[in-house]
Amino acid sequence: MATLTPRRSGWPAGKTPQNAYMSSGSLTLERTINLYPLTNYTFGTKDALYEKDSSVQARFQRMREEFEKIGMRRSVEGILLVHEHNLPHVLLLQLGTTFFKLPGGELNAGEDQVEGLKRLLTETLGRTDGGPMDWTIEDTVGNWWRPNFEPPQYPYVPAHMTKPKEHRRLYLVQLPEKALFAVPRNYKLVAAPLFELYDNSAGYGPIISSLPQALSRYESLFYFMNKVKFIFPCELEGLGIF
Repeated sequence: MATLTPRRSGWPAGKTPQNAYMSSGSLTLERTINLYPLTNYTFGTKDALYEKDSSVQARFQRMREEFEKIGMRRSVEGILLVHEHNLPHVLLLQLGTTFFKLPGGELNAGEDQVEGLKRLLTETLGRTDGGPMDWTIEDTVGNWWRPNFEPPQYPYVPAHMTKPKEHRRLYLVQLPEKALFAVPRNYKLVAAPLFELYDNSAGYGPIISSLPQALSRYESLFYFMNKVKFIFPCELEGLGIF
């Protein structure tokens, strides 16, 4: 009688999927981000920063024209975190009363994504006295695609779509312990708690409202007076928050 030999899964002999990842160092089981108090940061103002397009229709028209010349638009945005009242907050740019956005914007043709994000953060929030800005790009938090020259965007490429019109990548930015930001005078920089963003697409749009889920993989080290006060969310119970 013939003996059947079990088929291998495709992993190298003597390795399971878990130890194969661990040996290559490509799997990180725990990620942390340092959060400093909102009061550590100073916020000034500078000249207004206006959008390139006067309307949504003009924006999509420009996107269509650029797509025919250079292809898909690439955009990058930074997630800047602080803590206030023992809870993590995301820094958002507010225009008017109802429009919120992450700092960032469009990349130039052929521009590196990380270097482009640093440029855009400096243009948006960089100080005006010529002092250096310490932008530390930590990790990719999300990717969103725009399948058509229309508002809807998705955290995946739809099955029927072979040529997305825009790719938006979100990066986690590690802020220094202290910094001076200069905010364009036509914007306000607001700190929004994660619980306010969660499942609040009506108020913040689908991308910003998805940040609580995307950031839940990180442990946050809350710093006070140069010392770690507690780790979020592991030590909330000891603070009486839960």
